[in-house]
Amino acid sequence: MRAERALMPAMNTTAVNPPGDSDDVVQETTTLIAGDVLLYVLLTTLVVAAWAFTRLGLFKAGDDVGYWLGVAGGVIMLLLFSYPLRKYVRTFHNWGKVKWWFWVHMTLGIGGPLLILLHSTFHVGSLNAGVAFYSMIIVALSGVVGRFVYVRIHRGLHGERTTLRQLQVRAGFVQSEAKSKLRFAPKVEARLQAFEQRQLDAKPTWGTFLNQLFVLPAQQWITYVQCIIELRAPLASVARKREWNEADHAKRTRLARKLVRRYLSGVVRVAQFTAYERLFALWHMAHVPFVYIMVISAVAHVIAVHAY
Repeated sequence: MRAERALMPAMNTTAVNPPGDSDDVVQETTTLIAGDVLLYVLLTTLVVAAWAFTRLGLFKAGDDVGYWLGVAGGVIMLLLFSYPLRKYVRTFHNWGKVKWWFWVHMTLGIGGPLLILLHSTFHVGSLNAGVAFYSMIIVALSGVVGRFVYVRIHRGLHGERTTLRQLQVRAGFVQSEAKSKLRFAPKVEARLQAFEQRQLDAKPTWGTFLNQLFVLPAQQWITYVQCIIELRAPLASVARKREWNEADHAKRTRLARKLVRRYLSGVVRVAQFTAYERLFALWHMAHVPFVYIMVISAVAHVIAVHAY
């Protein structure tokens, strides 16, 4: 009977989604994925459109139109360095929020290479032009990867742990809570706690990081399905004893699933944070050298164009 009573506070909207709660990790994860897909579609569309436009034969790399497209693209690529200046040079620290500079940096990082692609008409002539062109492609693709990782760590580790703490309180898995809101389904409660302990207590090795990045999402989905299956019998039992109608049973089932889904998402987000942070550090080490190569070869290309 106690388990049945424990179910009631867990199965109401306030318990699962309290008023004013803006840390819906499921919604945020969905937004991140949607943003990634939208960016990839946009980039693909722009590149295909640029290639189709150059096939019209309206200009060449060496004529006036092609020349000024190259100049415009080069200037935009130089403006990309305003972002690291804003981040690391103290003089520029008061020049607006870093978040907005980041989005300007991303926009310039798309517009600059796009103009250079138009300038080149997707053909490479000299050696220095080829080095500049392909290093720019590598830097641009690297920037897309960097953006993917950056948006997953920008809230900081404290923010992720705060989210998980709130989910723990909602589920009643912290000692300050008298009883778990899922005590009516002990197998589900035990499975969620085991999932959390296994992921958050894992040793910080490269094997762990790779597992958290590429395998953990599948493990999360499998655990979620197992929990949903294990929820059916306890919910059905409580429904019969409390004489729920079909609508009440369906509503409480949806809320129980939401509680499980949010909790698993919170654990995954915290577990993946350190892995993404390490990946971002490696990305930065690989990204910077290609930026220097691109700048040096681009300068050599500009000198060669005007000298000969």
